Amino acid sequence: MKAKCRIKESLSTDTVATCEQIARYVSLEEAPGATQEVGDIEGEPKKLKYPRAIPFIISNEFCERFNYYGMRTVLVLYLTRKLDFDDDTATVLYHTFTTLVYFMCVIGAIIADSWLGKFRTILYLSIVYTIGSGCITLGAIPTWDLDARAMTIAGLLLIAFGSGGIKPCVAAFGGEQFKLPEQAKYLALFFSMFYFAVNSGSFVSTMVTPILREDVKCFDDDDCFPLAFGVPGVLMVISIIIFIIGKPLYKISAPAGNMFVKVSKCIWTAIRTRSREKSINPREHWLDYSEKRWGRQLVDETRILLNVLKLYIPLPVFWALFDQQGSRWTFQATRMDGDLGFWTIKPDQMQVINPLLILVFIPLYEVAFYPLLSLIGIRRPLQKLTLGGIFAGLAFVISTIVEIQLESTYAVIPKAGEAQLRIFNGMPCDYRIQSNIPEHVDFTLKSMSMFEEKYLNVKGSATYTYTLSSTGPGPNCAVAEEQRTFVVEEEKQLSYFIRKQDSGISLLRYEDDTEKSSKGYPVFRVLGNTATNRTVVFRDIDSSDGFDRHKNGSYVYDRVESYPSDYEIYVDGELTLTYTMRLGGVYAFIVSDIDGMSTTPIIVTEPNSVNMLWLIPQYVVMTLGEVMYSITGLEFSFTQAPESMKSVLQGCWQLTVAVGNLIVVIVAEAKIFDEQKWEFVLFAVLMFVDMGLFSILAWRYKQIPLKNYDEKDDPNATLPIDQKEESGLDNPVFKKSEE
Repeated sequence: MKAKCRIKESLSTDTVATCEQIARYVSLEEAPGATQEVGDIEGEPKKLKYPRAIPFIISNEFCERFNYYGMRTVLVLYLTRKLDFDDDTATVLYHTFTTLVYFMCVIGAIIADSWLGKFRTILYLSIVYTIGSGCITLGAIPTWDLDARAMTIAGLLLIAFGSGGIKPCVAAFGGEQFKLPEQAKYLALFFSMFYFAVNSGSFVSTMVTPILREDVKCFDDDDCFPLAFGVPGVLMVISIIIFIIGKPLYKISAPAGNMFVKVSKCIWTAIRTRSREKSINPREHWLDYSEKRWGRQLVDETRILLNVLKLYIPLPVFWALFDQQGSRWTFQATRMDGDLGFWTIKPDQMQVINPLLILVFIPLYEVAFYPLLSLIGIRRPLQKLTLGGIFAGLAFVISTIVEIQLESTYAVIPKAGEAQLRIFNGMPCDYRIQSNIPEHVDFTLKSMSMFEEKYLNVKGSATYTYTLSSTGPGPNCAVAEEQRTFVVEEEKQLSYFIRKQDSGISLLRYEDDTEKSSKGYPVFRVLGNTATNRTVVFRDIDSSDGFDRHKNGSYVYDRVESYPSDYEIYVDGELTLTYTMRLGGVYAFIVSDIDGMSTTPIIVTEPNSVNMLWLIPQYVVMTLGEVMYSITGLEFSFTQAPESMKSVLQGCWQLTVAVGNLIVVIVAEAKIFDEQKWEFVLFAVLMFVDMGLFSILAWRYKQIPLKNYDEKDDPNATLPIDQKEESGLDNPVFKKSEE
């Protein structure tokens, strides 16, 4: 009886069902005389009940996916905000981790099919998985004084081994609980439930973990990463408990051998034998050299497999773009404003759009999108797959446009041959400044305000002369009109603060930094013009207990990274200002006790002003591409490959995801571009070129028909493929032929 795969909705990168079990178990065509019922002892028909083990497997998968996506959602922000990695290094670590997860899928399948079996593989690697989650959680607790970086790297390695290892096993193990073909309809329902559990776990965790991270305060921090990692870790413990409880109900099969290993051995045998016998024993195809060792059937099926895998060559580029939702696109969100008035979106919460849209788009594709595409001539699977890749490229075009809009809100940083000058007036007086600064030879600096010139042409350093004269009355404003100097340096931001000192006016010079925080948080500096050092307190009035977030002296001029919130600012216990510091803003607060105590805010770098909702279009287009690319690609591969090769194809599909993430690692490590928009352009162009290459491969693709093999006609056709000696002489058929 031949199996035919009909279900498409359950196929996705993270559905983790292997091609082999889908081919074996889903929507099987019944053999003549097959029935959905089985007879009892008296021969009367009896319907089989739905396997009671399935709820345990579904619950296990929900908890595991909650853990994986919950941890991964907040990972890049943890790497930058707590472990102080820069954006490029955090991107490299994130995608290296994802690469290892998908490489481990092949290893997990080999372990399960060759040694441990699916049940023990899932159980043992889930324990490894849980230990990894525990390492990251414990490392995130600041009071334990552990090496957080080392704990995180160790935890990610363990999670990659555990998550990747069980990925190809869980759905296949669930499929084995059904008796086929009698329960084929039940099995189709299982895969739909399984797919729903995958995306539900992803959706819920992507919503919840950013809330745990940001809205909960713990260990005297403004956030609570230990809780954001710990809750998913607890879900992983629960998944193991659920899985073990269901053991008495499981059908557990012994390992049956891994086809991926057998195919690899067949190819290796062909390569080695061809190198020795090419001149004396020419063959039609290079794989034919392994026929003596592995039989005609495996050779022909491997040839068909390699013919399909040629189409896989361009596939990794799509995953290079797709998986940046959790890295580059999340960093992009940190440079935007999530305030909706009634609710504030967290940057990492934007990733929830993908699983939500997947659940919506899959049925829409069947009832609306595909019929519409057929009207314009897009009907064949390879055409749909190409269109999915084009959607991914368009998503990065959109992200480039968004990034260009964001650039107007970024701080201007001096480049080679440039310098910046800022003057802060901390006096209750306006001053006239006459200087030889280009384009600013004579200007008025208002009281409690800032002057800035972002583009001064400088090589090395430069000195500008100026005179300062008061334009306001009163003894506090008097200043000697003597010639003074501003000194600036190439590629530096130099600032001067006009303040009262003793009986005169002085200018304090310091090196400034107007760049936004890499964490997306607001940053401020206190500039004190006070007779004595004053205690300045920033009280977070949005917190439940009116938390005093920052305390410093008015003579302290260091940059302080704060938390976006509403603040009451007290100077020596006196309320002087209520002010809102927003995401991405860089502020200076001038504290003065001249003519009464006061605090004046100055915005040095504008806070984030582009709303995060502008990211929705690129997520929508990317998800449109994913559904068309992933499901169509897998469906096409399954229908083209022999039944015995479908599990190998699933492993190769997972490897394309791994290679795609490796591409991101290489680009991020190369640091080719100074501006993020050009990296987005690179990936968009790469995707379009890649789909051009795929179109050529698709046009040249010719399906190789699979022959029917009969041992009566050819005893060597279907040889056992587990011989120990390469010569094959331990095989009875070979021995007979030798005699």
